[in-house]
Amino acid sequence: MSDAQIQTPVITLDIQQKIDRWRQRAVTGELTLEEMREAVTVMRNGRLAAAEANAASTKKSGGGGRTAKTPVNVDKLLEDF
Repeated sequence: MSDAQIQTPVITLDIQQKIDRWRQRAVTGELTLEEMREAVTVMRNGRLAAAEANAASTKKSGGGGRTAKTPVNVDKLLEDF
C-alpha cells in the first residue's frame, strides 16, 4: 500500500475541540497536570489506533520490507509525573 493510500484515523469533533482547548491553556500556562495526562492519553489512543491500522495494512500488502519497531512503554515514561 502506498503512502497515498494509508488511511489516517478519524479524529472526532469533540477530540479536536479538546485538543484546541489544551493547546490554548498550554500557551497561557493554565494547563493542569490532570489535563496534560488526559491529553497524553487521548493522543496515545490515537497513535495506537494508527499503529494498528498500519499493521493491518502492512500485513495485507505483504510487509513491504519494513521492520517492526519496539513499542515504547508510555505508562513507564509517565510514572514520573
